[in-house]
Amino acid sequence: MALSEPVSDDEVVGGTIERAVDSLGDRVRDREEHVNAPGVVVAPDDVADVVATVRERAGLDHCACVTAQEYADRFETIYHLRDYDDPTRELSVVVPVPRDRPCSESVAGVFETTDWHEREAYDLLGIEYDDHPNLERILLPETWQGHPLREDFDQNQPQIVPFREHANPLSQDERADSDTMLVNIGPHHPATHGVLHIKITLDGETVVDAEPDIGYIHRCEEQMCEQGTYRHQIMPYPDRWDWGGAGICNEWAYARTAESLADIDVPEYAQVLRTMSAELSRMLSHFLAIGAYALDVVGDFTATFMYAIADREKIQNLLEDLTGQRLMFNYFRLGGVCWDLPEPREEYLAKVRSFVEDLPSRLSEYHDLITGNEILQMRTLDVGHLDPDVAKRYGVTGPVARGSGIDYDIRRDDPYGYYDELDWDVVTEDGCDNFARVLVRLRELEESAKIVEQCVDLLAEWPADDREIQSNVPRTLRPEYDSEVYRAVEAAKGELGIYIRSDGTDTPARFKIRGPSFSNLQALPEMSEGEYIADMIATLGSLDTIMGEVDR
Repeated sequence: MALSEPVSDDEVVGGTIERAVDSLGDRVRDREEHVNAPGVVVAPDDVADVVATVRERAGLDHCACVTAQEYADRFETIYHLRDYDDPTRELSVVVPVPRDRPCSESVAGVFETTDWHEREAYDLLGIEYDDHPNLERILLPETWQGHPLREDFDQNQPQIVPFREHANPLSQDERADSDTMLVNIGPHHPATHGVLHIKITLDGETVVDAEPDIGYIHRCEEQMCEQGTYRHQIMPYPDRWDWGGAGICNEWAYARTAESLADIDVPEYAQVLRTMSAELSRMLSHFLAIGAYALDVVGDFTATFMYAIADREKIQNLLEDLTGQRLMFNYFRLGGVCWDLPEPREEYLAKVRSFVEDLPSRLSEYHDLITGNEILQMRTLDVGHLDPDVAKRYGVTGPVARGSGIDYDIRRDDPYGYYDELDWDVVTEDGCDNFARVLVRLRELEESAKIVEQCVDLLAEWPADDREIQSNVPRTLRPEYDSEVYRAVEAAKGELGIYIRSDGTDTPARFKIRGPSFSNLQALPEMSEGEYIADMIATLGSLDTIMGEVDR
């Protein structure tokens, strides 16, 4: 099917979502209203044209997430579209398909990022997508029997399959007469930053194809959240999506989504506590990214890596005093946080202030060790190139996007917490290479320190009789039946979004996690092909991928 005709710049610049939807005519079968955005229901064979039209005429150039789900009478795919310039401009494109033939048109020709999202929907729910470039399982092995998110999936069926269904290691390799060579990196390799397998095809030392193979630690996180209650049982899970230290940012993603769904307010004082703790958590993640990157690229274990671990220890001590945990914090609660600052609060705030005041001098040493390192410069400058337009098509966010000059940060563009009351800057670099991504994370450490310092000043002066840490939230939450919401926060790796659909009970009917590393990692082949295999290692490290939020 031919996509919609290109439109003029004037139409795009002046376009509104409503005008774009109106231009779709009878391709819109119905309208829906989600908590975060309006929704349009379209036929399965119209979806690619509809998404392309909305991208061109309304400027919704960011396909943030794709959610697939099952109803009693149908399956459904939702494309969550946003605007990189203003993520509060949103539209949900809803595509229902019949149960007896769950097949829809693929959108991978419009947004490359939907390639993996649609493969996941096929893998877990069995929805097929016509004209998809590579519709095969992504999280489960190809020999898996059935689709585990379906209501009728038999969890007791055996998964032992005949040998003929497995790849035969003795069969003739079609590459035998080729000049290229297949190299497997991972799934157990220190350079893959987790249980990741990358199939690399080499021509000499040049990468001609790279295929990330994920799913080795798929832990059914979405299903576990669907079995937990909103009020008490879901919040411990988000910490486990990012074991690099950014768990508090992840907790905020769930809190923001559930609070929007259930219309829960958060006291201003609790917002300051949330903002301070989230930025300390972000710094934990960035220090690990910087230290590990130096280890990846220049083998610097004794200086940069140990410096980063030492600074992480200081932050972990601060967060342990605040939350009681060193990594799996579980500090947020719906409506606020679980408790106030540790006593004596003046002493605790002094520790935090001492750390952030000392950070600029520490960061100057990191710049000497990393950005001023001639070997690292040779390994990273003009390597792992990612153009802004390509990054947007893949739904790339966070430091990876900002390293390509994309000025996108949800903390500023779709404000939450106390961010819009504080003085800080969004960091961007336009180098579009591995070096730019390193610079962004180092500079973001400075901005996080500025945010934390301002929060400390606010908390120190906050009136004692107005320190409300949590609003009055019902013990049992039952959001309105069939209400739907997609909300996101700026986690350490980028946009961490969650979609929840309520069925009127105290547990979600659908809980979908949009991990930033999932989309960022998908862009790896675009950044690696045509470069040396050693450069691919440096490029992968620059993504700061965490496999917990990729596989979920």
